[in-house]
Amino acid sequence: MEGGKVRRRIRIYDCRSKNGEKVNQEMLETSGLDFKGFIKLLHRTFGIRSNETFVLATTDRAVLDSKIFDELQDDSTLHLLKQKHQALAAATEENINFTPHYDTLIQSGTYEYWASRGQNPLPYSLAELIDNALSATAKNQGVRKIEIHMMFDDTLGKPAVIVFDNGCGMTSKQLKNWAVYRLSKFTRDVGSYGSEGEGYVRPDPVPRSLNSDISFFGVGGKQAVFHIGDSVRMISKPYGSPDVHEMVISKQDFEKKVKNKEDVYSGIIRNRKPGDFSHVKTNDERFLHNLILEESGKEKFTAVVITGVFPDHIAFLKQDIKVWTRQLAEVYHYYIHGVNGKEMRDSSADSDCHPEIKIMISLRDKPPIVMDLREVENDIQTMYIKSAVDTFEFKATTAQDGGTVDGLIRYHPFLYDRETYPEDPNAVQAPDDEDDGDNEPGVLHQERRKRPIFDCFWNGRLIPYTTVSEFDWCAQSKGVKELAECYSRISGVLFSDDRFPVSTNKLTFMELELKLKHRDTFFTRIVKGQKQRGNIQKDFTQWLKNCHEKWDKQVKFLNFKKTITRTELPVKRMQYPWATFTSIEWDGKIYSKGQLVKSQKTQPILYGSVVRFLLYGQHEEDVFATGGEVEICMEPKAFHDKIKTIPISKIDKNTTSEAIQRNIDNDLAKLPECLSVSWPEGDPWLEGGARPAGTPLGPLSINIMNKKGESISQMPAVGQGAGKRLIIDLKVFQHGNKPGQKKEVLSHATPTSAKFFWFKKIEMLTGLGEYTLILRTLINENKADSFGGTELPSYKLNFTIKEGKAESFVIGTMSSSLRVGMPFDIPLQIKDGYDHPTVPPPDLKPILKCSGLTSLNFDKTESSGTTLYIRRVKASGSVLNYLQPKTYDLRVTLPGLTQNTETIKFSLLPGTAHSIHVTPEDKPIKVDNGKPILFNIEIHDEAGNITANSKQIVRCEVQGFPGVATDCSNSGAGQLMIKPVNLKIIKGQPEKLHVQFEMPSQKKIKPVVRELEVVPSKRVCRMEICSKDDENLVLTDNEKILWLAGGLMENLFYKLYDEADRDVPLTAEIASKIKVNWTGDVNLRDLVQGKLPDLKVPYQVQEERFFQVSYQDQNVSVSFHIKPQPDEPNRLKATLLKSTVKLGEVIPGNISLELVDQYDNVTKTLSSDSKNHMAVKAEGLDESAITFKWQESSSSVLVMGVQFRSGTLGPREICFTYEKYEERVIVKVTAGVPAQLKLVSGPVQPLQVLNDQGIDAPFVVQLCDEWGNPCSDQRVVVQLKSSPQALKVKSSVVSQPVNVEGKASFTVTSLSGPKGYYQLDFKGSLDRKPIPGPSVNITITPDPNKPVSLSVVYDNNATFPAGGVFPVFSVTVVSDEGSPITTNPAAASMLLWKGVQSGRVPPKTATELKCSKPMENQKNDRFYFRDKEIPEQVGKHTVQFSLRLEGAKFLCSEQITINVVANQPVRLGPASQPPTPVVSYSKALANRTLVENMTLRIMDSSGNPTGEDLNGKVVISIKNCSGDGNKTIPLFEGKTTFLEVSLEEGKAHVGRLALMENSPGENGSAYTLLFTPEGPMVPPTLAPFELPFHFYNDADNQRKMSELSKKKDDLTTAVHADKELFNTYGQLLSVLTSHHIAASHKETSIRKELHRRNMETAQTIPHFDRLITEKRAELEKIMKTRRRVCSLQDHYKGQQDVLGMVGHLAFVQDDHAAWVISWHIQGDMDCIITKTTEAAKRIYDDTRGRQQVMALDSVFVHPGNRPLPHMGSGCMLFDPPGNPVYARDLLLYTEDRDRDMAFKNILGETILIDDLDSANNYRKAVVQKKKPCPTILTRQGDRVSSRGKFGGRNNKAPPIDTLKVFGAPLPQHYFLLKDHIDLLTQQRSALEKVDQAAKDRDLHLNDMKSPEMLRKAQEMEERKKQLEEIERQLVSTPGRPLKRALDNAGEPSGINPKRSSRDPRLKSTLPT
Repeated sequence: MEGGKVRRRIRIYDCRSKNGEKVNQEMLETSGLDFKGFIKLLHRTFGIRSNETFVLATTDRAVLDSKIFDELQDDSTLHLLKQKHQALAAATEENINFTPHYDTLIQSGTYEYWASRGQNPLPYSLAELIDNALSATAKNQGVRKIEIHMMFDDTLGKPAVIVFDNGCGMTSKQLKNWAVYRLSKFTRDVGSYGSEGEGYVRPDPVPRSLNSDISFFGVGGKQAVFHIGDSVRMISKPYGSPDVHEMVISKQDFEKKVKNKEDVYSGIIRNRKPGDFSHVKTNDERFLHNLILEESGKEKFTAVVITGVFPDHIAFLKQDIKVWTRQLAEVYHYYIHGVNGKEMRDSSADSDCHPEIKIMISLRDKPPIVMDLREVENDIQTMYIKSAVDTFEFKATTAQDGGTVDGLIRYHPFLYDRETYPEDPNAVQAPDDEDDGDNEPGVLHQERRKRPIFDCFWNGRLIPYTTVSEFDWCAQSKGVKELAECYSRISGVLFSDDRFPVSTNKLTFMELELKLKHRDTFFTRIVKGQKQRGNIQKDFTQWLKNCHEKWDKQVKFLNFKKTITRTELPVKRMQYPWATFTSIEWDGKIYSKGQLVKSQKTQPILYGSVVRFLLYGQHEEDVFATGGEVEICMEPKAFHDKIKTIPISKIDKNTTSEAIQRNIDNDLAKLPECLSVSWPEGDPWLEGGARPAGTPLGPLSINIMNKKGESISQMPAVGQGAGKRLIIDLKVFQHGNKPGQKKEVLSHATPTSAKFFWFKKIEMLTGLGEYTLILRTLINENKADSFGGTELPSYKLNFTIKEGKAESFVIGTMSSSLRVGMPFDIPLQIKDGYDHPTVPPPDLKPILKCSGLTSLNFDKTESSGTTLYIRRVKASGSVLNYLQPKTYDLRVTLPGLTQNTETIKFSLLPGTAHSIHVTPEDKPIKVDNGKPILFNIEIHDEAGNITANSKQIVRCEVQGFPGVATDCSNSGAGQLMIKPVNLKIIKGQPEKLHVQFEMPSQKKIKPVVRELEVVPSKRVCRMEICSKDDENLVLTDNEKILWLAGGLMENLFYKLYDEADRDVPLTAEIASKIKVNWTGDVNLRDLVQGKLPDLKVPYQVQEERFFQVSYQDQNVSVSFHIKPQPDEPNRLKATLLKSTVKLGEVIPGNISLELVDQYDNVTKTLSSDSKNHMAVKAEGLDESAITFKWQESSSSVLVMGVQFRSGTLGPREICFTYEKYEERVIVKVTAGVPAQLKLVSGPVQPLQVLNDQGIDAPFVVQLCDEWGNPCSDQRVVVQLKSSPQALKVKSSVVSQPVNVEGKASFTVTSLSGPKGYYQLDFKGSLDRKPIPGPSVNITITPDPNKPVSLSVVYDNNATFPAGGVFPVFSVTVVSDEGSPITTNPAAASMLLWKGVQSGRVPPKTATELKCSKPMENQKNDRFYFRDKEIPEQVGKHTVQFSLRLEGAKFLCSEQITINVVANQPVRLGPASQPPTPVVSYSKALANRTLVENMTLRIMDSSGNPTGEDLNGKVVISIKNCSGDGNKTIPLFEGKTTFLEVSLEEGKAHVGRLALMENSPGENGSAYTLLFTPEGPMVPPTLAPFELPFHFYNDADNQRKMSELSKKKDDLTTAVHADKELFNTYGQLLSVLTSHHIAASHKETSIRKELHRRNMETAQTIPHFDRLITEKRAELEKIMKTRRRVCSLQDHYKGQQDVLGMVGHLAFVQDDHAAWVISWHIQGDMDCIITKTTEAAKRIYDDTRGRQQVMALDSVFVHPGNRPLPHMGSGCMLFDPPGNPVYARDLLLYTEDRDRDMAFKNILGETILIDDLDSANNYRKAVVQKKKPCPTILTRQGDRVSSRGKFGGRNNKAPPIDTLKVFGAPLPQHYFLLKDHIDLLTQQRSALEKVDQAAKDRDLHLNDMKSPEMLRKAQEMEERKKQLEEIERQLVSTPGRPLKRALDNAGEPSGINPKRSSRDPRLKSTLPT
């Protein structure tokens, strides 16, 4: 202060300079100056011109005005700018003062971090900084991001901790306020130019108080940074400002200022542009370089950089990162996971309404660590939530200040054998108290013990050092004793707002517990967000009890069966799921299904057997629970027949099964047994009897009898009260024609009676047919016919009702239209009294009457069944009009019947044709020659009525002329017009002709003849032409005349004569028909006088000209010829053969010069000397080459050598002169000789094409001359080539000549080659000379959607046993890009054939197999061929996989050769079945031989040899086929019962096997040879080979039976083959039938779908084709209709992981919306959207950075859809004007999450509204609700930014035709048409399949019924009969039935017979 004045100096930085230039600053003294004076001082100081515009703003970019100027303090800083948002050219500095606030003294007693209760307080220091970041990001619309970086990498500088957030940032004033200690949010100064809004406003209440209002006291941030380190650098950029504000506070700076006695609380704020780190000089802080560089592009942020971090903190942060991150996760658990915490966020609607909060931790060390606090799993709140099963919510309201606290209690149940209450990882484990000594070991550590129940949260963040132990209403001491253990299973949370104060370091509450435990505090339970009245302690106790019963698992449920839904439960949510079990273990006892149990404490007491046990929830195995329910089937079932469900706790555990059974047996005493039926009036109806219709049934008396023979009327009583009353139900059913078809005709139930039941007479049985009377006993109350599962007694009677006698009749169906004279029949249906058809009585004589007819009669009557026919009735009469027949009443009477008369109406039509009637009838009929005549024709029936019938064609024949005809089929009448008769009349005499009329199709109708007389006419037939000047001059026809060119012939006259050569008087009518061919302008008056028009002779001398005068009516004319002659010379004429000449070439041909007359006729007056007097001149003409040549033959001069060497193209004038004559001609100069090719049109470049794809736009090249002029020479051939040759080009033509315009068009249909860069070269040639052309650069990229190969993966080491199952083949369709493609599984096939590989194409005999569905764990991008059978035949087989492509193309894999090996050995057998042996006991060896030279092999189930590694022996024995143990068994040679043959390598050879001589055995018996393999490695399951044989006593029988056996074998083989054939035919018929049925069902279902959609369909294939063609034409018409399209070219759509270009990803229906939205995102319209960063990088590389891309895997958008800003809590906050809607909601695209994410990222929350006024009003209303408003677009093309800015060119959309806009969608009718065409195509295909299937089936049926198949069937039956006869003969025993024993059976057993000499390998053994 100087001289009483307050000194005020203002520092001004001149920032108008360019970037990089030095910023000048001046300190201005403004004491005593007002705002105007200050501005003048400013102009003087900085030399600002009067017309120069500038902006003077604070460092917060508030524009200076008088009010702000008055508030400026001493040493304030201002910026002099060109515009408000100008970027700073260089950094500026601002001095600040941050003297501590006086609160420092008032609240200095609060202890701080060192009071940390034995814990390291560093995490809570970091929490203070996170609090500030949460407050700063509170209003973020997107993700709220907070990052904590520990920079402990020595390569980056000294250790540092950085806390970064993307919040609102701080202005320089806010940054200054932050530096002031103890300056809380309530006391901060808000100036006129501050940007802190309107000061502090308490946020609206939100759930759990998660309002982010936790940066509070102005203390925590400073304390935290200096607790962590000794220096802090604050870097912040506020929203909407281009400047970054930076301030540094350090302990070193403080100490320096104290030492220098400077103001300690002063400093500098540096204002700079983003990314400017020039002020960071030291290496200790070089990590700031990257941090500052990342500022570019960020709208707002704040970074707190702490350096000088204390060593012990560094150690703790590095070594205990899991500890302090867990503690931070506990503090901010509900901010990062939502109001319901982790694992339950999806269930909370509130959590989705706020932006996502991400708190990221990164440790820059070796190795680096990056984590999200969301990933922490072991914080105590997460553990509480995961282990809790139920919650109890409440609200506490304090009486003192009205504060509210939300509370939550969780229940952690006892599960099986342990507690689930989680251990606190932060708790210090103390030794157990003495009070807990009784608890079980191993369980105590999981209970709550004495830990307080409630953790306490303030404004959503944890206050770590405050807990609340309990409240009275939830204390164990006040609870129920039965639930004592449950109180140790609860945890809780309290949520308070800032009405409950906390310490400045936010570690403790001041008095929370004291206020909550005050007696006036009121607790209320909260249920589903609503307060619930009641007693809080009672509600809590009941909740705790429910938790115990529902969640604590104490009963073990055993043997799970299934999960069911219990629909009988009233609460729907409790109906499912219920797990069912068959047993439980409870209190040491096991209760199982079927066990008898008794209930206790139920009313009444229940007895029954256990059905099952029920437990609510999803369970699939043994499980524990506190209880459940049991279903009991009540006993005895005959009384109860119901199942009761009771709680398991109601089972009486003390009763016995015997006591329960006795109680059940006592209730089974009395039950109904039978019905007793009697007929009181006699005449009982017998079973199966027949009665006429109408016969009454009854009356009936019924008694219900029990087992004791007593009559009863009610059921025995069960329990208290009377038994259920019984009734008798009577029903009569009439049976239909089909089996099982019946309908109920009578139903009646008697009322309850004391002893018996009575039914009156039934008189309504009039219908014919079979009937059944059923009497049933029913329970009265529910009408049930069974009781306890047993049917009650019933009675049944079957009878028949037949027709009665005839009483009436009705006239049957006959035509209502009859014809005259045509006979017809009248059917009469005879009926009985009940209208039933009956047989007519004999001798009925019908009487027919009908008034109005001339006659009505009939021939006879006939009877057929119940119908009487009146035969050949005829009617006759007149009909007025054949189109309107007359109606008659025909009465039919049958005397003798009760109702004997019936009337029927009919109409009478004319009969068949009978005669022809022709008019006129004159005799003769006269007509003038040359005139037509008309005849009227009518066709009459026999009654004279006009009749119309088919083929009534009348033909008329005129003598000497062709006949004519008329068709009278439709009306019965017609007209015949005879064309004019032109006869040559001689001497005027008439001619007579005959005319005949007949009907060719009706020969029986007589023709009609008329006479015709033709008389002469007066028409003109001759003409003469003469001259008035010469009366004798008459021009003859075709006369030739010479006349001067251009002359005139005058005074020509004409005359006319008729057929009699009489003069025809000229009249105006005749004159009007006179025509001349030399003029069309004639004078009618002159023609009436006979004068012709003057004739002008032609001007040109040429061939003679033809002239004609004609009378057009009768084609009479006179013609003549005139040849013109030339006149005198008039001018010089130049004749050019061609008027076009190429530049640089001589005019083709010679130019002829001639003298012509006035009409251009050549006069031939030139001479040979004339050439010397001629000259030629023109622009650019080469006169030196011109010569003249005389032409004698034509008297002309030729000019040669005329050519042009310069000048422009187009018309050029040439001047020829001769003496006085001059001629000028115009020639067209065209382009010269072709010399080069130019590309004039083609696709947009640069070109990028998918491999094997074409280019839509054609390349058009133009042929040009050397001067660049387009030229045309169709001899030039243009060729298209690629460079390098690796690129294969397919186009419509590879080489072609240019067209008439000199152009050649090439449409490239396909480009294929490796990925890379190529050139397309266009080169021309003319006469083998090359013409250079252009080249086009092309980039080839692989096509991700084109299948190029099939990759097959399978187990290469697998073996392929015959008849087994192939290993799983995994087939992947590989694209050109190398990635897998997902295609239709129906197109994939597996082909299998026997043999080796056959190249690339499989043989036609290959078997086709289809792929299987992928299993759950298998990928969906490949096909799986699973469980496919391996062929049964061993050897080489080949497998190949194919994929059906479009059309008839297939993609095949490489062929895989597999070796099918034999499967496991299953049996022993020969290679072919030997014939059945027939042997005898004769001495001849041949008669005793069973087998000779037979090799047995071990085989698999398919008959393949196997077991090559098996060795051993084959034991041969004989067994009895019949199984009779007493039957004698034959013996082998050597008297042995068995022989042995060696088994080597799986095969055994039997040389000869024979019986011994005189072997025992029964004559005619069948035995079996048994070949059994044995050995150490031979499987015991190997089936032996069995060979049956027959044994006989004599050789004759043996021979006979041997023949029979052989014949039997042959017949058996043949019959088996026949059966196989017929089975195959039958199976094929079944397959074809099923195909036909399936195709029919398919066609029917599609037809129904078309009818359901009201779509037109068809019946035949041609109709389908026509209809589909019409619909496709309509579809094409829609496609051709003009609509808005996006003009951008998208070359990348379809590539792997590429969605496409933004402009093509959506449509917009409304034009105005499309216009303004496209303009708003114009810079993004051509951006390519990809799914992955790799795909984006690929496009970026391919385009060398020219194409902008966006990868969705690097984009985050908030899930879900926010409501519009005018919506809140589900309702409107105000009535919005202008129809607001989110802009992205107007985009139309398929439901695609990727597209949704892309447009959310691009458009964000942008709103579209009607007009600008509505937009501003809407924004104003939103802001007044303290809500942010996004950018608003209007349909008029205006934009209001999210900052409220509008107006100007940047906020107004240009015209739509200048923009790239979204296309308009196709109309809905287009998609309906596509669906219609698709369904029609499907139905057409289905109809074709139905027809084809029917044809195939009919053809197959015809084959089956063919004579060949019938013959085969007959042959098979004959073979069967022969086989049966042979088997009968073989079974019968021929000869003597003897039993032979061994002849030498008495020999000692010790004698060994000799070994057989037949086979040295056979071993013999004596029988035992």
